[in-house]
This record gives sequence, structure tokens and C-alpha cells, in this order.
Amino acid sequence: MTTWPPVSVVMPILNEERHLAAAVRHVLAQEYPGELEVVLAVGPSKDRTREVADELAAADPRIKVVDNPTGRTPAALNAAIRASSHSVVARIDGHAMMPSDYLRVAVETLEETGADNVGGIMAAEGETDWEKAVAAAMTSKVGVGNARFHTGGEGGPADTVYLGVFRRSALDRVEGYDEAFLRAQDWEMNHRIRSTGGVVWFQPRMRVSYRPRPSVATLARQYFHYGRWRRVVARQHKGTINLRYLAPPAAVLGIAAGLLGGIVFWPALLVPAAYVVAILAASVPLGRGLTVKGRLSVPVALATMHMAWGTGFLTSPPGLGADSRSARARNADAH
Repeated sequence: MTTWPPVSVVMPILNEERHLAAAVRHVLAQEYPGELEVVLAVGPSKDRTREVADELAAADPRIKVVDNPTGRTPAALNAAIRASSHSVVARIDGHAMMPSDYLRVAVETLEETGADNVGGIMAAEGETDWEKAVAAAMTSKVGVGNARFHTGGEGGPADTVYLGVFRRSALDRVEGYDEAFLRAQDWEMNHRIRSTGGVVWFQPRMRVSYRPRPSVATLARQYFHYGRWRRVVARQHKGTINLRYLAPPAAVLGIAAGLLGGIVFWPALLVPAAYVVAILAASVPLGRGLTVKGRLSVPVALATMHMAWGTGFLTSPPGLGADSRSARARNADAH
């Protein structure tokens, strides 16, 4: 490329005192020949996040801070996008450590493919035995199906990608993130980009490290809400669900039916028993290279992800997401 377009990096920030300065340093240290700006949309944090953000902005004119009073991720992203000025917009989290060639590869891929959004791999990496076990589960097809941004694979068109580097024209076309989606906002907006003729492109050379949740409870809560909000996307955007998404709720229903049925008909217990055997068998190759504690944690991580996601999907309230754009438009059409 002879001319590199300027890039705006937008970051939703909440309670990121520990990691924010390092994350911003990784952005500004990019091996990117074009101009960069960083817009930090800071929510009402419980730590010194705002002070750190203001100090960073005072030290470098390329950094701008805007308020996000709600503290919600999609609202932060929209506020940062509105305050940014460049033709390419990269979404990065406040604790993400970008590899030095991340933006260069992203912009090259945008130009080569004509895509509206490019993104890569959510490279789960843990420090504790539990986090390493969750990382193994999150990067396996047993844990997350065939989502390439988790498991890797060939580059090409995709339903969604991790984070994302967008053409501003695409963000303007779909009017940014739907702020009603407290979870699954990336998937939902990428669906609208694709529905309006755009292409979302998976580029495996773009890898951003991700730290898994530190306990069973926090992992379960994360996947429970993932399942709840993915059901909202399925309700509001018909045809976006497939067998990969239906597998966890089917497993939850099958195990529950087997346990209840086993009270009066013991062979029904074979259903939950088969799930346990399958998870244990799948955990053996995933646990290679881990400590004994890590290997024992892999089946717990897999089962937690499956059961929490499936339960969230099954119990997603019909009114969840009722204030979203698509729900309002559907109600308006009905009247």
C-alpha cells in the first residue's frame, strides 16, 4: 500500500485501572505507517480508571477521553465512535494487548478483500491452572463449536469475528451498535452489516490475547448471559440460529429429563451418564500439557460452559431486548 488510511481505535473502559495504560501503550506502539488516534469511553468505575485515562490523554495528544455514563459496552462504543474522526475504526478492549502488526494486517485485509469488518482470534490464555483449563475449553470445538474466532481456521467470510476493524462507512450505514444488547452486541451488529450487503472477514493472523474468567461462578455467569442474549438475537433476526447454538440447550433438556426420568425408570440415567463420559473423553486431549489440577479442571470448564449457556438460552425472557431497534421496528410494523 502506498497510502495508509488513518485509524481510530475506540475502547470501552470500565474498571480497567490495572491494564489500561499497558493496553494503550500496545496501541500506540503499533507498527502502522498511518495516523492513529485512541478514544477512551470511560464508564463510572470503582477504581482509578478515569484518573489513569485522563493522565494518558494529558501525556499524548493522540488520546481522547469521553464519558459513558451508563457504563454499558455498546453505549461506550457508540460514544467513542461519535468522538472519533478517521475512516477506519478499530474496536479494542481496555485489557487487550494487541500484537504489534495487528492494525497493519487489519487494514491490508480490508483493502485486499473489500470487507466492511475484519477480525481475528480471541486467543484465550490463562495464568492459573483453572484459567488454563478454561482456555483449553474455549479454544476447542467441543467447548465452543466451530466458531473460527475461538478455534482458528482458514481466513474468509464469517458471521462474526472477535473485536473488529471496521470501515466507518459500514458503521454509519447500520447506525452503530444497538445499545439494547448488553451482550452479543458484536454478533448482532455484524449480522446487520451482512444483511445490508457487507462482508465480515475472519483473518487468523490477527490474534488478541484474552484472559478467561478466574472461577467457576464467574465463568458460569458469563456463559449464562451469552446464552440469554444469543436467544434474543435468534428471536429478532430469524434464520440466525443453527445446530451449534441448539446443542447446549438440548444437552440441558436431555440431562434434566434423564435425571428426573431416572427416578422411576433407571435407564433414563444413561443420558446424563453418556454426557459425562463424552465430556471426560473429550477432556483428555485438551488437558495435554497442563498440570494434574488443570487436567481435572477441563471437564468442569466444559460442563460449566455448556450448562450455563444452555440454561441461559432456555430461560431467556421474552421481554429481554424489547427496547432494541429491531424489536421496536417489528412492533411498529405490527401496528
